[in-house]
Order: sequence, then structure tokens, then C-alpha cells
Amino acid sequence: MNKLDWVDKRNLSMLADFYEFTMANGYLENKVSHKIAYFDMFFRNIPDDGGFAIMAGVEQLIEYLKNLRFSDEDIEYFRSKNIFNEKFLDYLRNFNFTCDVWAVPEGTPIFPGEPIVIVRGPVIQAQLVETMILLTVNHQSLIATKSNRIVRAAQGRDVVEFGSRRAHSYEAAILGARAAYIGGCVGTANTIVDRDFDIPALGTMAHSWVQMFPTELDAFKAYARVYPDNCVLLVDTYNTLREGIPNAIKTFNEEVLPRGYRPKAIRIDSGDIAYLSKEARKMLDDAGFSDVGIMASSGLDEYIIRELIEQEAAIDSFGVGERLITARSEPIFGGVYKLTAIEDNGEIVPKIKISENVAKITTPGFKQVYRLFDRDTNKSIADVITLHHETIDDNKPYEIFHPLYTWKRKRVTNFYAKKLLVPIFNKGQQVYESPNIHDIKKYCEEQIDTLWQEVKRFEKPHEYIVDLSQDLWNIKDKLLKENQ
Repeated sequence: MNKLDWVDKRNLSMLADFYEFTMANGYLENKVSHKIAYFDMFFRNIPDDGGFAIMAGVEQLIEYLKNLRFSDEDIEYFRSKNIFNEKFLDYLRNFNFTCDVWAVPEGTPIFPGEPIVIVRGPVIQAQLVETMILLTVNHQSLIATKSNRIVRAAQGRDVVEFGSRRAHSYEAAILGARAAYIGGCVGTANTIVDRDFDIPALGTMAHSWVQMFPTELDAFKAYARVYPDNCVLLVDTYNTLREGIPNAIKTFNEEVLPRGYRPKAIRIDSGDIAYLSKEARKMLDDAGFSDVGIMASSGLDEYIIRELIEQEAAIDSFGVGERLITARSEPIFGGVYKLTAIEDNGEIVPKIKISENVAKITTPGFKQVYRLFDRDTNKSIADVITLHHETIDDNKPYEIFHPLYTWKRKRVTNFYAKKLLVPIFNKGQQVYESPNIHDIKKYCEEQIDTLWQEVKRFEKPHEYIVDLSQDLWNIKDKLLKENQ
């Protein structure tokens, strides 16, 4: 199944800002459409003032680029606008994607300012794909980053993504669940994500199930008779401590144990969860069900989960919905897509955007990103953005320096260097196969483990070092001085 089928049966090539097409038409009119351009996608700020973000969405980006085409219906739409010339319409009718694309693999921790996607190719093509690159990577990277914060707050307890009904669209629910799994969630409540991405779908009952039966006990017993091997009961429909948990215990004894199974868990979805969970734990333990888990849900995020754990709540797993799937605390990732170079007679000519806002000044040129790791600890030391042809020799010391405060320098030794950007397309042909989602999740966990704890703090994390190579800094400094 094409991973775009569930999004929309229509061709997504038209999902672009209108100015992408007006510029493309203008490039053709001005006879510069064939010029080779380099565009970087990068982001400026980490959501929630965190210490790092997580790259996600590459698989969907590949599917989009593979399926770029324009139908007769699309061509007629553009003709109806009366601003596009026939030469441009013919170009779209015979569109053939020929760009080179590099990207940071999904699950990799990423940091502000460094390119996470690079597109090289005819400017008319490289411009057209801007909107979908940003849309695809921004959304999933945002949700993967948020879910990982929540998972880390849970300190080894399982987190299940519960947010489909509060997501901003069908696509946001599905791809958000995918990104949440990459970020560390153990599963999702979203069934279609299990079918299409092999991410475990988890869930048992709602309050409506309990309300459908004459009594709560009737409801619990009816459920247990159908699912004795996976009996998880929602205990807060009426009164958690006086009725819900005693009814659950009675059901476990009368409907689950006699069939040769052990009950799995109870779920608490309202009230003072810290207090209720501790009381529930005592009641379950006293009844001989110390192995039965307690799941909590209802408006959770990383801060509430952290406080629950600090209050010694007896919770084994969490279901997290709207605050995860919408990244409610900061629902914008903020990635941008900027021209950084063009080719003139085969020579790469760096380009720069200058602003009074220093954060908006771009880094010019065709680039690569290296991550430096300590050989003894395997912990990440720093990232270095270099020119694409540069290599970092990890057999000898390497000097890194702050790209703004250049007097801040450090000599790095006993390290190894790893390129982060890998080829995705070569002249329009896919040259990269996305790993399966379980391998991406595992890779993400491994890569986050290379970060120092100081970088992973929720409040005022240590700022991870992202430097420029000396040659790249020289080019940027030269262009800044030339354009003063």
C-alpha cells in the first residue's frame, strides 16, 4: 500500500503555496529555470525550550517526491488563473523530478541552525517542493520531539498515544501517531496506524461501555468474559474507590482467574490520580493482584507525569492524548527552507540572507553536518556544519569554535566523526530505503542515549554546540562584509 493512500486519493503535488508556482512560472519566463540551486531546510528554535529535537517524516517525504506529477485537471486549473504561460503548463504536464536530496535519518537528535534536508537541482523544481518538505518534516519532528519529552518524564513506564480524536486532521492523527512511536511511545489507540505502519494498537473500553449495562459490575464481567486474556478495566465511571476497584477485583476473581488467566490492569481517567492510584495499589495488592498494572490518562503531559512520579503515584503506564498529538504547549516546529547557493558554469556560488535579527541570517553554501563523539563514552561532543566536500579527520585533534563568539574555541581529541546528512535522491532517483518503523524507534532511543543528561533537562538545558568549520565561517563572514 502506498503510504499516501490514506491521506488523500488526490495527487499531493498541488499541496504547495501558490507563490511556488508563480515563481516557477517566472523562472521559466526569465530563462533561469534550469539554473542549479541549493536549498536547506533547518529550524531556529527547539519547542518547549528543550535541549534537542528529533528528526521525523523522511519516509513520507520520499513518498511525496516519488509521486510528483501534474494531471490534466491540475493543468486546467492553472490555465484558468490566466497568469501562467503555456510553456509553463507544458513543463508541468511533462514534469520529471531530477533533484538530488540529502536528509538526516529519522530518529536522529537535531539542533537549530543545521541543515536537516538539502535539495539540489533546477531551481524551478527545488522551489516547488518547499511547502511539502516543510509540512512533512515540521509536523512529525514536532510530535516526535514532544512525545519523547513525555516518554522521558515517565522514567521507563509505558506511554501510549491516545490523541486521535483531538488531532487537527486525519493526516495529523495518523502521522502524529507514527511520530509519537518514533519518539518512544509503545503504541497508539489509532487502529489504522497499526494496519498501515505496524505500530501496536492498544485499548480496551470507554465509559460508555460501563454505562450500557445495568451495573458497573455487569459491564466489567461482560467485558472479562469476552477478553479474559487481556482484561483491562476502566474503574472511574461512578466512584473509583468505593465501586470501581472493588468491582474490578470481584470480576478478576469470578471471570478471569477461573478461565486460567491473570488480569492485566485497571485504568483511572479522572480525579486525583496520584491519590487514587496509591489507594488502588493497596486494594489490588491486598486482594492478591500485585501484578495488575495501573494506567492513568486524562489531560497528561510531561510536567504532570513528572509531578505524579514525584508524588510517588502508583502508576505503571500512561495514556497521553491531546497534549501530545497537538504538541499543545508549543504547536509549531518552525522549520524554514532557504536558498543557500547556486551553480554558475559549474562553480558553486554561496548565497546568504541577511537580517537585523541575527537568528535569521542564513549560513551560505552547499553543506554537510558532522557529529563528533567521544571515543571513550560514545557521548556527543558537538555538531560541526562544514562545506559538503570537507572531511573531518578524526585521527588528529580538531578545533571547534562558536560561530558568533569566535574567540570561544575548544580543541577536541579522542573523538570520531559521523556524517549526519545521507543521500535520499540522486538525479531524481531514490537511493535510500527507509528502515522499518521499529528500527527507527530503536535508533532514536540509541541516539538520544548519546546526549549528555544536561542536554536532556526540561528546564534550562545545556545548549548543545553547533559550530561552523573554519572554511564555512570564512565564506559567511566574507558575504556579510560584502553586503554591509
